Amino acid sequence: MSAVVAQKHVPALFDPSHLDSAGTIVRDAPFHFLVASGQLPEAAADDLKRDFPRYAGAGFFPYEEKDCGPSMNRLIAELTDPAVASAVGAKLGIGNLGQYPTLVTLCRALNKRHGTIHTDSRSKVATALLYLNESWPDTSDGCFRFLNRVDDIDDLAAPEIKPLYGNLAVFKRADNSFHGHLPYEGERRVIQVAWLTSADEKLRKTQRGKLSRLFKKLFGGIDRRLGAGRDKNAAHRD
Repeated sequence: MSAVVAQKHVPALFDPSHLDSAGTIVRDAPFHFLVASGQLPEAAADDLKRDFPRYAGAGFFPYEEKDCGPSMNRLIAELTDPAVASAVGAKLGIGNLGQYPTLVTLCRALNKRHGTIHTDSRSKVATALLYLNESWPDTSDGCFRFLNRVDDIDDLAAPEIKPLYGNLAVFKRADNSFHGHLPYEGERRVIQVAWLTSADEKLRKTQRGKLSRLFKKLFGGIDRRLGAGRDKNAAHRD
């Protein structure tokens, strides 16, 4: 008699239905954005920390499967699933968000040059940031902020978001979708998923990101010094 072995169901690392939890903040002013916590299972924290890529430089770099361990690759596959795009789009008032190509970039560490106020480029339809740090210092430095203005990092449109494990920030790109954070240097693990207007834009941004990664690997000290003394209200174009 042949034995039938039932396959064990493996729960998703990222379940878009959790966006409907009571603590989720969804707003449409001054632009469309969403803030949620507890979006990842605690049991996966150690695996995701182990499997996160160990980049030589600071900043966001294009995702490559070979850089990551199995749990990270699994999580990214889930984040780029059409079901996630549908759930996010529904919250942000974007119809059929899944039609747009996704660009995934990963950041392990920052230097003080990062976090200047910006809106994101017009090539982005929406952006999601999923944080992975298991702890954070008792400081606002490095904490993500949605903002009302391009020239004031302290004019918050919502409470700042600590980059702690399972915290999520998502927004629809607009001419006033200002965001940024206070200067911070150190480890700050985050996955960024951007839905882009075209495949050409994905290719362009990927190529630019790979060049940036090479530069920072070779000249990381210069990159670190460039913004070491930046004003907290500094802004830039994406």
